[in-house]
Amino acid sequence: MSERRAKTVAIITDGNGRWANDRSLPVVEGHRAGADTVKARLRDCVELGVEQLTVYSFSTENWGRSAREVRGLMKMFDERLQTETPELLEEGVRMRFIGDRTDRRIPTKLVERMGWAEELTSGCERIDLFVAFNYGSRNEIFRAAEKYDGGGEEAFGRLIGEPALRDPDLLIRTSGEQRISNFLLWQCAYSEFVFHEALWPDFSREDLVGCLEEYAERERRFGKR
Repeated sequence: MSERRAKTVAIITDGNGRWANDRSLPVVEGHRAGADTVKARLRDCVELGVEQLTVYSFSTENWGRSAREVRGLMKMFDERLQTETPELLEEGVRMRFIGDRTDRRIPTKLVERMGWAEELTSGCERIDLFVAFNYGSRNEIFRAAEKYDGGGEEAFGRLIGEPALRDPDLLIRTSGEQRISNFLLWQCAYSEFVFHEALWPDFSREDLVGCLEEYAERERRFGKR
């Protein structure tokens, strides 16, 4: 792999539902398979020198899905946090969440679990895992605008989301769709995009390496010559 590696990576983990439908499984099984893939690729990111990984787990628009699917997702998130956060702690993964946790539709128990996971892993330094949950970038920018009282672009940027979240070098979207779906609009102003055909549960280590290699081959000029 090239020496010019992506240190900060964001992924729109798309295709869980289609993966389940292709196998005549309930959609929640696709989300479970997708969660397994997140854990596996997170470990790969550590080995490949990625310092921050951000995954899009639940958007503000996802509330429009069926009540059954949303309930299944909330239950799965809670179960995964309970069982897997101690593993992340042992592996040196710091977990953080971005998105609106004040939404009353989110179960109180889940909000508490998210805070517990952040606190438990707060001292970890091997890699940062940012989970975008109940996240919408336009809402994030709007809330920052409400707080902004001057100071320029840098001051405004500090009001957006989690200050520790660095701008992604690389944004990956799986499943073949070519849009960013209200994800990190401010932060991705100069990110490189790779759209991959694999459905997220099928996204392998080799696929990740291929995306990182494609990034490494690009010339980033940030508007300069």
